[in-house]
Amino acid sequence: MPFFYPNWTNDFWRVMGLLFHDDKDWFAVPSEKRFDIDKAKEFCRTQGIALYDTACEVRRLKDNASDKFLEVVTPTDIPALLDRISRCDALVTTGQKATDVIVGTFGCAEPPMGGSTPLFINDRRLSFWRMPSTSRAYPLPLARKAEAYRKLFII
Repeated sequence: MPFFYPNWTNDFWRVMGLLFHDDKDWFAVPSEKRFDIDKAKEFCRTQGIALYDTACEVRRLKDNASDKFLEVVTPTDIPALLDRISRCDALVTTGQKATDVIVGTFGCAEPPMGGSTPLFINDRRLSFWRMPSTSRAYPLPLARKAEAYRKLFII
């Protein structure tokens, strides 16, 4: 995949479009069923948003996209990654499997859906956020997903 959340049926870029431009189609390529990856990358650069997977190696246990049937073989070395991003002050997950990886890695509390909990890594304090999945399989209307994500940003 060329970038994060490229699937047309995933609402991540629609949520970002609603929050930052009041337009769910801000990242859509006109007359095509795809997102403008260059526009998404530039948005992340200008907003200071870093996206990364919580696993470097996974195994699908069934032939579908559900995280329920996803086995994390090799989790990402999140502490090493955060060492390289000294200005990062929040860690956000968008699915249960990613949340499980963070909780397992740091032995911290799982935040409530749409909320946060403190995460301490050595002498560093971050906010650990658990956001609703932007997958269409997650039964929450787009506007409600956007409202949950709004808490992450001062808009």
